[in-house]
Amino acid sequence: MMPNRSTDILFQLIKSLEKAEKRHFKLYIKRSSGKEDLKIVRLFDALDKLKDYDEKALLKKLDDVTKPQLANLKTHLYKQILASLRLLKSTDSLDLQLNEQFDYAHILYKKGLFIQSLRILERTKEIAKANQKFNFLPQAIALEKRIENLHITRSMQDKAEILSAEANEVSHHIERVARLSNLALKLYSWFVQHGHARNEEDEKDVRQFMRDNLTKDVWEQTGFYERLYLYQSYTWYAFIRQDFLQYYRYTKKWVDLFTEQPLMVRVETGHYIKGIHNLLNAHFDLRNYRQFEKTLQQFEKVAQTDRVKDHDSFRILAFIYISTARINQHFMLGTFKQGLPLIPGIEEKLEADHLFIDSHRILVLNYKFAMLCFGSGDYNRCIDYLQMIINDKTNLRYDLQCYARVVHLMAHYELGNDMLMESLSKSVYRFMAKMKNLTVVEEAMFKFLRSSIPLSPRQLKPEFEKFLHTIKHLEKNRFETRSFAYLDIISWVEGKVYNKPMGTVINEKYMLSKRRK
Repeated sequence: MMPNRSTDILFQLIKSLEKAEKRHFKLYIKRSSGKEDLKIVRLFDALDKLKDYDEKALLKKLDDVTKPQLANLKTHLYKQILASLRLLKSTDSLDLQLNEQFDYAHILYKKGLFIQSLRILERTKEIAKANQKFNFLPQAIALEKRIENLHITRSMQDKAEILSAEANEVSHHIERVARLSNLALKLYSWFVQHGHARNEEDEKDVRQFMRDNLTKDVWEQTGFYERLYLYQSYTWYAFIRQDFLQYYRYTKKWVDLFTEQPLMVRVETGHYIKGIHNLLNAHFDLRNYRQFEKTLQQFEKVAQTDRVKDHDSFRILAFIYISTARINQHFMLGTFKQGLPLIPGIEEKLEADHLFIDSHRILVLNYKFAMLCFGSGDYNRCIDYLQMIINDKTNLRYDLQCYARVVHLMAHYELGNDMLMESLSKSVYRFMAKMKNLTVVEEAMFKFLRSSIPLSPRQLKPEFEKFLHTIKHLEKNRFETRSFAYLDIISWVEGKVYNKPMGTVINEKYMLSKRRK
């Protein structure tokens, strides 16, 4: 059994470091200690060389260190690495710069240099306000109040009234932002747990939740963060309900907010990246082919900026989202086989950065890989990817768990594994019924698959035509579109009816839409 890489926080931290960060740490620690052969440097080097965390192997390399000493050394090394990174990254992070200025103001206050402390606080507050960093302001205002309460600074006669009004304004602002950000987070969490609304009952619950959490004055707010979290809330609300047009409108508002206030692209890069990702998803769901291509090109330019490339979290996020978009583009065009070469490069990157990628994103990508293989006719490989989802124990995305089983069943059908079909279809049907996940489309599909097993190829054709007639009219039904979002079942059936590969059917639809435009 492989040692678990993700259990040791120091190992994770060291593995996340870039070459420049490692070099800076060595210089920092040797400069501050004055000793060449420090134990923590040796510990750092030993951990850096390990492929997987293994404490026994580590103690062998550090033969003069006992197990109890190792725990203390690791704690000390962890703190020193963070101190080194804080020093190195302070110029890249506005939050670190604001906190550094606050620390200086506090030191000056402790030294009795009150006027100097107040000047730094005033300048820092202006920077925070300009960059919408309102969460920083309460601690700065609190220190100003302390200085004014305890010492006669004569800095301003009406300072007490100004500070009091400022504190109230900041408090109200933070409360509004907190309420909206909580709503956005809860809706996103609902989606990650359950996926799209399955029925009227789910939709009713989500609608009620929105009503309970939105105040009447919500559209009167003009602040950047209030609008950002409001647009995000409506984005998830629309996506859960599969109202893809509303989903598009609010993802567009989300991204446009950064266009209106370009300064915030640097301040909230993560939210900007996620906004573009959701806008791409909206174009994909609505089959806005040209807009999808245009937004993807814009995203690729953003991914090449120093701000994204030099920040591990942003770099990994952009890579995952752009990879997902490129696969989705092949789904839209029906070019499944041309999309297959993307998989090895993505998998290699996922393996290299696996310590920093959450289970949900791995789950989604494995489903995307499976669908590329299914559309390409590589059903055995498709089954391998689906098994990873079916055997996953994270309890995320019940919808993906269900559709992985449906596609798994269809892949076995394509392979002609008739002996498995009856028991497998019953098992998948039971699983989806238990999850309250069955739509009319899926009911019809299970019925068709079970009844078609004993039929000859000649008998099958009219049955496929009947099945197509049954599901075609459901294409515009909102609760049924969930089925088509995960699996283009109509194009699959049309391929059987017209004796064409599924990819060819999808590509013909794309070419037809181009001619219409």
